[in-house]
Amino acid sequence: MSISPKDVLNKNKNLNKRVGINKINLDNVSIKDLKFNGKNYDEYINLMSLLENVSACQVSDAYNGISRRSGVIQSIKPINNQKVFGPIFTAETTSDDWGTSALAIDAASEGDILFFKVDCEDKAIWGELASTCARDNGIKATVIYGSARDLDALLYMDYPIFASNFCPNAGSALGLGSLNESIEVDGVKINPGDFFIGDESGIVVIPKELFAQTMVASLAVKVKESNIVEDIDEGKTLAEIVGLK
Repeated sequence: MSISPKDVLNKNKNLNKRVGINKINLDNVSIKDLKFNGKNYDEYINLMSLLENVSACQVSDAYNGISRRSGVIQSIKPINNQKVFGPIFTAETTSDDWGTSALAIDAASEGDILFFKVDCEDKAIWGELASTCARDNGIKATVIYGSARDLDALLYMDYPIFASNFCPNAGSALGLGSLNESIEVDGVKINPGDFFIGDESGIVVIPKELFAQTMVASLAVKVKESNIVEDIDEGKTLAEIVGLK
């Protein structure tokens, strides 16, 4: 395979470059731009500049303005209070089968977020070893509608974990679950490739079909709230700003 001058230039792109909130351009952004593919440099940089500066709260507000839905799954909470965003890779299994977790790690792509639906919380399907392997494979985070364990390690790992519960016991390496199929959690349907964002406040899931529209709305929410902060710094009260006085 030959390498063109364009390929060389793409490899030298500064993927850490960011632009200011007021200069972000989302005109051509799609959910595929969550990952740099060698050709989407501008879209990737603008999208990262937004997502690194918005919260799950702001994305939820934006999505609610579009769909009258929050995208929030209340029962799943942050375990180690780290922020993360990316496309979802789904898995579904039973609480006595942590083997499906190992299979999901191998099947997911770099930059994915693993999202597990588990039938109950009696046993943990995820812990320190799985987190270490997933992180080393380039997976960005794990979300569990079910239980995790090894909190003595997970609380201090540089790998975001979200779960609905935790416990010390685990099942067996059965590997009998399903991978990358549609799931439903607390009334929220989640498809492979949907967008996830989570932080200290909780988690939000956005259908991939509404991703671009939600990102534009999220930028508007971020700019509006930034302007409100400036007004407060200048001496206005929140009641005055929202028109209550």
